[in-house]
Amino acid sequence: MGETYQTDVIVIGSGLAGLVAASQAAARGRKVLVLDQEGAQSIGGQAFWSLGGLFMVDTPEQRRMKIRDSRDLAEQDWYGSARFDRPEDANPEAFAQAYLDFAAGEMRPWLYSLGMRWFPVVGWAERGGGQADGHGNSVPRFHLTWGTGPGVVAPFENACLAAQSRGQITFGFRHRVSGIDLKAKTLNGEILEPTDAPRGVSTSRKVVGDFTARAESIVITSGGIGGDHDAVRRYWPQDRLGPPPQKMVAGVPDYVDGQMQRLAEEAGAGLINGDRMWHYCEGVQNWDPIWPNHGIRILPGPSSMWFDALGQRMEAPFLPGFDTLGTLKRILSTGHEHSWFILTQKIIEKEFALSGSEQNPDFTSGRWREVLKSRLGKGATAPVEAFKEHGADFVVRDSLEDLIDGMNALTPDVPLDGRKIRRQIEARDREIANKFSKDAQITAIHGARGYLGDKLIRTAKPHRILDPEAGPLIAVRLNVLTRKSLGGLHTNLKSQVLDGQGQVIDGIYAAGEVCGFGGGGYHGYNALEGTFLGGCIFSGKLAGENA
Repeated sequence: MGETYQTDVIVIGSGLAGLVAASQAAARGRKVLVLDQEGAQSIGGQAFWSLGGLFMVDTPEQRRMKIRDSRDLAEQDWYGSARFDRPEDANPEAFAQAYLDFAAGEMRPWLYSLGMRWFPVVGWAERGGGQADGHGNSVPRFHLTWGTGPGVVAPFENACLAAQSRGQITFGFRHRVSGIDLKAKTLNGEILEPTDAPRGVSTSRKVVGDFTARAESIVITSGGIGGDHDAVRRYWPQDRLGPPPQKMVAGVPDYVDGQMQRLAEEAGAGLINGDRMWHYCEGVQNWDPIWPNHGIRILPGPSSMWFDALGQRMEAPFLPGFDTLGTLKRILSTGHEHSWFILTQKIIEKEFALSGSEQNPDFTSGRWREVLKSRLGKGATAPVEAFKEHGADFVVRDSLEDLIDGMNALTPDVPLDGRKIRRQIEARDREIANKFSKDAQITAIHGARGYLGDKLIRTAKPHRILDPEAGPLIAVRLNVLTRKSLGGLHTNLKSQVLDGQGQVIDGIYAAGEVCGFGGGGYHGYNALEGTFLGGCIFSGKLAGENA
């Protein structure tokens, strides 16, 4: 006879959305069971690994940096990016409106009251495609949380652990759900053998028992599909992005496989916008991997020269940090899946950051001393220098000819023409001294340095790529890195799951990436960054308040 559970609320998944939902439900006096197929050491899920950026609007941090933001401007940017155009977008659009109210209203004071704090320099992520009413952030809105991803998770994890000590929350780790009855609000599944594997490492799937669980309400917070590359390819929007890459690096562990989403859909839950997704172009193979095929994203400043696989410098708006999906389509249009950065030591020291809490130990520590030591010392940060030294995608040379030889050694099937590369770099270098430059990237660099935050910590002083004093030269082969699902289970503004006909399924809720961060895809086609964690918090809060 297996384990049986009867409770008020079951939350499937102990990631950020699940912890928010569980803590909010417990705060209402509800008895909560949290199930997760991984061990207790993986609590916090993908949010733990994140850089901890939150999209917030008109904050004290922005105002101190003389950034004038407003809900109206944020809505213009959101709608220019989302491009909602389907009948089933009604709930995603309503969720977007509600999130904008939250991000411009109670979000910061509420999170502040829970103990969260933010780095004073607001980041300017995803700057867009070049039109005021098009995709992208008109102003910096990326609020980096002190403590990075763990700092975002901590208030909700602590609240859940406190509720556990009071007997209100029970954790069922190593419980894998394999069946769900949405009408009866019943789950069944397997209990996996205990594991002491470190967070993110692949774990055993050996079954040692089984369980059933019943509740008045079930909240599904099981994440997306980015760890299952075959599923990513099945949903891939070829009409919008081109053919799906055969080679991708994984931005998430292999357990982020969409299994629970598929079970819910098979049981009658509606799934919408499955073809909307968010993958990065600047992925590099992790030289010290934690999960299979582990990739890390480079968060570049604006100065690296970006070349496609054929050696053609990419045109605006396909510049570092501007238009993720537009650039992805541009890269794949060559018939190849990789692209190249060419830069200098001066650029890598000022502009390269790596996504992830483990790649930013200074910010993760939450201590100013560590940040100043890491960011203001000689050289790039230690994690970036480690990738430069050990990374399989990095080439470092003193001359351009040697650099091209090293690049061609990495991709012998797609050799680059060194003379073509040199001509393009020299043309760019001539524009550096020209204050009337027609080069869009040079204009973008000057524009970035017009923002004090970028000038201080994110944008190198303009210089020639071929200036020996700026060297050595560095090339980075960039891979497609899987990350987020922008569609998912269809939900309403109470985070209730809808069926295939758009009707509420009583007692069934969803939050986080499994429901496209709210509504079944509140981003529409494009994300503005900081909206993934923000969406987990907002949709999880609503689910916990209603379940």
